[in-house]
Amino acid sequence: MNPKRLLIPFLVFTTGLLVLVVTAGLLLFPSGSQQSAGKVPIGGPFTLTSHAGKPFTEENLMGRPFVVFFGFTHCPEVCPTTLYDLTQDMAALGKDAEKLQAAFITVDPERDTPELMKTYLSSFDPRIVGLTGTEEEIAAAARAYKIYYRKVPTDGGYTMDHSATLFLMDSKGEFYGTSNFQEPEETRRAKLRQLVKNG
Repeated sequence: MNPKRLLIPFLVFTTGLLVLVVTAGLLLFPSGSQQSAGKVPIGGPFTLTSHAGKPFTEENLMGRPFVVFFGFTHCPEVCPTTLYDLTQDMAALGKDAEKLQAAFITVDPERDTPELMKTYLSSFDPRIVGLTGTEEEIAAAARAYKIYYRKVPTDGGYTMDHSATLFLMDSKGEFYGTSNFQEPEETRRAKLRQLVKNG
């Protein structure tokens, strides 16, 4: 038999097998997974003001794993729900919650003064620090965490449209993963436990 006639089916088979292996690899190990060796460029330097009225930078969060959430005090549903869930999740962690920090950064500095942030956060876990600042300072923090926000006019004034992601960061300030209020309770808490364990 002509060897060339055997070579063609062999090449077709091996090419198909290679495509199958590569596809399976992409499905099992997506490039954006937390197991990736490369650093995800989320997080970084910021200079804001805490709800206690004191200067607060990313350095204040270093040394322990932390959670960052952007929102605003006049948010009707997503923000209070997320902060309530985070409060419950931290309570469920027990003593491990002492190894975790959390920051709530406003996207509405026009209204969210340190005093208002302090009053608002009094309904949630006391370990959650509220952060505000100038328009420029908030914009810089938002860029560092790659979040979207914008002012939306309403009949009575305005509201804020914004990303509703919880950023999970390790003790060195490196991106670890994300969570959000739509996830099941068990999923959120498992992520926080892993963050505390590995952070």
